[in-house]
Amino acid sequence: MNQPENDAIRAATAFEEHTLPNGLKILVKPMPGFTGVHAVYGTRFGSIDRAFLLNGQRVDAPAGTAHFLEHKMFESEEGDAFTLYAKTGASANAYTSFDKTCYVFTASSRVDENLDILLGFVSRPYFTEATVEKEQGIIGQEIKMYDDSPDWRLMFAAFQCLYANHPLRDDIAGSVQTIAGITPEVLYQCTDAFYRPENMALAVAGNVTMDEVLAAVERAGLAAVPNKGAVERLPVEEPAQVAEPYREFPMAVSKPMLAVAFKGAPPQSGADTLKAMLVCDMLTDLVCGDMTALYRRLYDEGLISADFSGETLCVDGALNVMFGGETQEPERVRGLLLEQIASLREQGVDEELFTLCKNQTYGSLIADLENVDDVASGLISSYFKGWTPAQELETLAAITKQDVDRALRELLDEARSATVVIRPAAAQGKEENV
Repeated sequence: MNQPENDAIRAATAFEEHTLPNGLKILVKPMPGFTGVHAVYGTRFGSIDRAFLLNGQRVDAPAGTAHFLEHKMFESEEGDAFTLYAKTGASANAYTSFDKTCYVFTASSRVDENLDILLGFVSRPYFTEATVEKEQGIIGQEIKMYDDSPDWRLMFAAFQCLYANHPLRDDIAGSVQTIAGITPEVLYQCTDAFYRPENMALAVAGNVTMDEVLAAVERAGLAAVPNKGAVERLPVEEPAQVAEPYREFPMAVSKPMLAVAFKGAPPQSGADTLKAMLVCDMLTDLVCGDMTALYRRLYDEGLISADFSGETLCVDGALNVMFGGETQEPERVRGLLLEQIASLREQGVDEELFTLCKNQTYGSLIADLENVDDVASGLISSYFKGWTPAQELETLAAITKQDVDRALRELLDEARSATVVIRPAAAQGKEENV
C-alpha cells in the first residue's frame, strides 16, 4: 500500500474519543457533508452473560435476561421512549446479541433532543412486577415466532451440538420457561452490574461534533453517575470435544436444511481474537464461497440454494465456524464439503483465490466507512472487542496464506464437528422438541 493510500485510510478510520472519569467511553466520528446522524449507546452485556458476582453475591440470570432487559429499558414512569422519538422524527431501535446490547437512533434533525431521549431512558431503569409480567407475555409471543424460523432453529441446534455448557446453547431471547423466572430484582441486579459507566460506550457518527455529544452527556448527568461496586463475570467450563455430533429433526420447510459446524479453541487475547475472526471469515469464503469451484458445482447441480454459505462466531469462551443452508441432498452435500475441507487441509488454499478473498474482505471493511450507521456501529463493536477500525485493516493486511492454511488444519477438524439436518415435516411426521 503506497503512502497516499495509507493517508486516506488513516483519515477514513480516524475518530475522536473521550473517557469520563467514571469510565464511560465517548466515540465520535464527525462526517461533514452527511445530513444524518447515527448514535449507538451500548453495554457489554449480551445473552451469554448469565452468571456473575455483584459485590460478592452470585447472580444467575435466566436465559433471555439481556434481551428482556433491552425491551424493558424503553419504558419509564413518564411513558415509552418510542413515543418521544416519534415526536422528533427519529428512527429508533435496539438489539441484543450474544455479547452486547445496543440502543440506536438515526436522525437528520433535532439531534440534541434525540441524544437526550437516548441517554435518558437507558440511564434510568424502571421495573415493576406488573410491567415485567406484561412483557413476559409479549416476549413469549416473539419466542414462538423465532421457534418457527428454520434458519434460527438450525443455528441454535448446531450450537447445542457443539457446546455442552456454554450459554451459546440458549436462544438469545430465552424460552417461555426461562423468562418466567425473570423478576424486577433480577433486572435491577443486571443493570447495576452491566449498565454502569465503565461497561458502556456511546458512539455517534455523522453531522455532529464531539462538543455536541459531550454537552448531551452533561445534560443527562452521566458524568456524575458513580460505579456501583465490584462485578466479576463467571466463566463456564467447556470441554474441547463436541457435545453431540449429529442431530436431525423435522420442521415445516419445503427443502431440507443442513449445518456443519466446527468447534475451535477460543483466542486468549484481543489481538488474537481480531486475527482469528478475520482469518475465519476468509476461511468460510475459501471453502465454499461463491468464488470457489465447490460452490459452483453444488449450485450448478442444484444441490444447494444460492444462500448456502459459511459464517464465524467468536465470543468469550467460544469460537466456531458453520457452513449451511438449504439442500435437497444434505448427506451428499455434507460429504462433498468435508472432502473439500480435507483436500484444502492437505494442499493448502489456492494463492490466487486467497488474494481475491482478502481483497474482497478489505473492500467490505472500507465500504463500511462510508455510511453513518455502519461507522457508529463499527466503532462501538470494535471498542467492545478491544480494537479500532484502523487495527482491523492493519491486521487484515498482515494476514498471509500460511495463516489461513494453519487455521484450516487447527479449526476445521472433522473430529470436532457437528452436523444438523432439518427434514420437511411431511416426510417425518410430528415435530420433535429441540
